[in-house]
Amino acid sequence: MNIVVVRPGDLGESEISRWRELQVADKSLDNPFLSVEFALAMGRLRDYVRVAVIQDGGKIVGFFPHERHNFGIGKPLGGFLTTCHGLISVPDLKLNVRELLRVCRLSVFDFDHLVAGQPTFAPYQSDVRPAPIMDLSVGFDAYIEQVKTNSPKNLKTVRYKERKMGREQGEVRFEWASADPATLRTLTNWKSNQYQRTGRVDRFAQPWIVELIEEMHAANSESFAGILTMVYAGDTPVAGHFGLRTATTLVGWFPAYDPEFARYSPGIVHHLLMAERAAAAGLQQVDMGKGGREYKSWLKSGDLFVAEGRVSRPSPAAAVHWMGRTPVNKARTIVTDSPNLYKLADRVLKGFGRMRSPAQNQSDTPSVKEPWGVG
Repeated sequence: MNIVVVRPGDLGESEISRWRELQVADKSLDNPFLSVEFALAMGRLRDYVRVAVIQDGGKIVGFFPHERHNFGIGKPLGGFLTTCHGLISVPDLKLNVRELLRVCRLSVFDFDHLVAGQPTFAPYQSDVRPAPIMDLSVGFDAYIEQVKTNSPKNLKTVRYKERKMGREQGEVRFEWASADPATLRTLTNWKSNQYQRTGRVDRFAQPWIVELIEEMHAANSESFAGILTMVYAGDTPVAGHFGLRTATTLVGWFPAYDPEFARYSPGIVHHLLMAERAAAAGLQQVDMGKGGREYKSWLKSGDLFVAEGRVSRPSPAAAVHWMGRTPVNKARTIVTDSPNLYKLADRVLKGFGRMRSPAQNQSDTPSVKEPWGVG
């Protein structure tokens, strides 16, 4: 086994093709955050991004995209921005993980959305969590029947609010895969305001994240694209979402809505319209990500699984990292698993958001990962 660590931009065409080949061959890797296009974009924008290229017998058998920060602290590619990470490799590849960290010059690697069950990391999983999905593999009609079974009352209420919005605000229409930069700015402005209003770190106060989103919005191939969607009442945008897709999976990323229309639950209305259009476009699932709000329990029709854990090599940096991160991660899991605690934490954050100034939203490393919330 031979491992070479490079920057994403140093990957050649044959290596990029091999990455895509490995990803397509394993259904568990069907996530755009595991795509080579995302790694290449991150590599152009952040100096700390690396890829370990793993060869066996002269043939590439895997890639390990990651971030290498000061003191050898390793983080998943995209860190707090993403909802899936791991090895892109042949099935059942099992590496000596501490040797992998040594070659990558990492003291520790902390993960919270790793593809569950990968043999290299499985011994270091501390927990495995469900990531709800909207399963569209047999069509939207079958999916919506499952939603009815989950909660007929909720579905009826959302459909009523959709009709009410149409009567009072103008005909409801849905736009799929908008290429308009102005529409993207509308969405990111809503999201930025939401971050500040709810006491969370404003992602879009960081220029590199804005640049990443703009680059992803422009991406458009059969196997990878940015998908911008928007619901309108008449000519007025009311709710939207920007996410990434592979050929078969759309992953939630940045949903937002105009608070002036909150009484119509525009985020949930958008979510159902997006699922319908995704199915029509041939996508097989919408990945909603782990944790978060109660709406996922009745919108979902299946689950994927992601793992939390930590692997380290003996070092002072790893010990300090454990003391700073592990208790926080455990506390976050407890909060997101409990609807009552989640609501309480949400209220506290919103109160904090009302008090703090925009200048305090400039941190590059948020202390909590925000779940994909809509409505």
